[in-house]
Amino acid sequence: MSNPNLNDVDWSTLPQPEDDGAGDRIAGFALPSVPLPATNDTHIDLSTPGRTILFIYPMTGTPGTALPDGWDGIPGARGCTPQACAFRDLHDDLVKTGIDRVFGLSTQTPDQQKEAAERLHLPYPLLSDHALAFADAIGLPRFVIGEAVYLKRMTLVIEGGFVGKVFYPVFPPDRAAADVLDWLRGDA
Repeated sequence: MSNPNLNDVDWSTLPQPEDDGAGDRIAGFALPSVPLPATNDTHIDLSTPGRTILFIYPMTGTPGTALPDGWDGIPGARGCTPQACAFRDLHDDLVKTGIDRVFGLSTQTPDQQKEAAERLHLPYPLLSDHALAFADAIGLPRFVIGEAVYLKRMTLVIEGGFVGKVFYPVFPPDRAAADVLDWLRGDA
């Protein structure tokens, strides 16, 4: 189900995010119980048992809607759709390594998340942290444009409610799922 147009992004023309140490602060963190609305009409508590991949991203663009002014100039902002599709395309491979659940998370509303999950044919739910409850609870890094708050791109491997591995910064975003898969297989 690959979309060749998503691979046409020339990542070398976009500013790369720098490591500001946020990943180090989150590694080993015990996740609090913060149920989040999911696109499968449930609420997901990431502190529950199991092995989970959570990829965190700023915002999935919506066809026909302009991105915020200056979006491509923000290090790491561009690439949410290619990242979500990469996790979609490698979902079965991730599960074969012992991953129980895969989720994407942004500050977009549940309705915006549902539109993206349906449009992109994702085999996993997207979670909404529109109220920033989860982000505030564990100190996720973010950036602001105007009055809107966006989360910086990061991937967490959660094991039994604890953050076992952090991938941060994530760049290019279309490689995020493959990087996690390599790590899970011991190839990284």
